[in-house]
Amino acid sequence: MAIDINEALKIIKNLEINLKYEIVPIENANFRICAEDIKSEIPLPRFNNSAMDGFAILEENKNEILNIVDTIFAGDNNNKLIKNNECIKIMTGAKIPDNCTAIVPIEDCEYIDNLNIKILKEVRKNQHIRYIGEDIASDEILIKIGEEINFSKITLLASQGISHIKVYKKPKINVFASGEELKLHYQNAKEYQIYNSNTPTFITRCEELGCDVTFIGQAKDSIESIKSLVLNSLDADLIITSGGVSVGDADFTKDAFEQMNCQRIIEGIKIKPGKPTILGKIDQTYILNLPGNPLAASSIFELFGRLIIQKLLGSNQIYHGFILGKIKEDFFTRKGRVTILPGFFDGEYFNIEKKRSPGMVSTLSRSNSFIVFDEDVESLKKDSIVKIIPINWKFFSKEEKDFLTNE
Repeated sequence: MAIDINEALKIIKNLEINLKYEIVPIENANFRICAEDIKSEIPLPRFNNSAMDGFAILEENKNEILNIVDTIFAGDNNNKLIKNNECIKIMTGAKIPDNCTAIVPIEDCEYIDNLNIKILKEVRKNQHIRYIGEDIASDEILIKIGEEINFSKITLLASQGISHIKVYKKPKINVFASGEELKLHYQNAKEYQIYNSNTPTFITRCEELGCDVTFIGQAKDSIESIKSLVLNSLDADLIITSGGVSVGDADFTKDAFEQMNCQRIIEGIKIKPGKPTILGKIDQTYILNLPGNPLAASSIFELFGRLIIQKLLGSNQIYHGFILGKIKEDFFTRKGRVTILPGFFDGEYFNIEKKRSPGMVSTLSRSNSFIVFDEDVESLKKDSIVKIIPINWKFFSKEEKDFLTNE
């Protein structure tokens, strides 16, 4: 029996996942999910140091003529202390004297002669000093379990001298095609036949999302053929296929699942498009059977399949985020079912795709996001605020825009 969208999302949230980990160099950890809490081993800065090229002084001497008694460069282990009416020339990043209470930039000083200076501007106590641990404290959690590694987190790891980390293994995804009426893209299709666009879509999309993906072939129109492909795929964390789950005479996938004692977790979702969606499990392998229509299949994958992938990756981010934007034109629809609407968000306006029949293949190539209408929505006026769910984008634009924030 079909369930509502919130029940489907709750089921996916609570899926039991057997996560495994491996150790990788930090340079190979980009986009991987951290499998442990990582704490700092050293504070940053490791010592009090100068934020400027200038002079280390005692703040109470700021109005005096100061005698330059030494120079400290970055990397020096100079433990000299500052005496009354003295200063030490210091470079950015150099360790400051223990009793230093201010750094005065070179440009704020005037040389009286080669060995003496006077300060020209006001001095505040502790100015231009970077204190130990003000960036990262000792034993501070840098990366939490379940967080995705990116370039900035690799910066944290490198700053601590950490060379290898524990990450979850990439999920193994097996994809197979069903339906002899469809031809794979490398086969010859006659004028009355169509190409299978779903299978390469799922393969490339899962790869984009950080999975190891294998194509295991195309099933013939028989229960035994589908069973053979499923049995060959039970080494995977997830099997993805599409079609064959409606009530047509040539729909064999559903019967094959039943004969294999597939545990039905979701059997239909009250959503448009994509109601005939099945999520099941055989042994430790989940099976996601998506609708056969290309736009319906991709839409359901983006709304539900991606969350399953997030779970399999070990991510702690398993809920859709959204951006508030304005709808570009008045929109009218029939209420009664939750509806997925793809479109393009330009940073201010969301433009709903005009061509969005469930069987279309071109729609998502023009879309970078989608919105989901509640079942009670009948209309929205232009400029109404909508919740926009990104598909996958680098947020650039063909048009030059002023991105500066003004008062």
